[in-house]
Amino acid sequence: MNSKTFFAAALTIVIAATAGTANANADGAKVFKKKCGVCHGFEKHKMGPSLAGIIGRKAGTSDFKKYKAFKGGSDIVWDEKNLDAWITNQKDFLKAKGIKKKSSMKAKIKKEEDRKAIIAYLKGK
Repeated sequence: MNSKTFFAAALTIVIAATAGTANANADGAKVFKKKCGVCHGFEKHKMGPSLAGIIGRKAGTSDFKKYKAFKGGSDIVWDEKNLDAWITNQKDFLKAKGIKKKSSMKAKIKKEEDRKAIIAYLKGK
């Protein structure tokens, strides 16, 4: 393979990967808006806490005053695995973590592809 062919192939791969990422982010934004956006935002708290910078943050550490399950903070760090378990079923998540308090959040995202799209979207916020 000559250098021009290699460069063309590499460029095609980069463009395809970038388009895939853009589509995934667009899908994530759409699913987030539909399933999460009524209660959560990024600029300010709504009915639920702002999710800006959620990846890597400890649960309950924002200035959101209405926390029930994570009031006063928590040792739980929001990573992809914890977010996936949380948005799948909050009650099961809290039980698995040994937390006796309840959460006000009732939304359960059953489709794995929707959860993945939401989490990928949150990673960019």
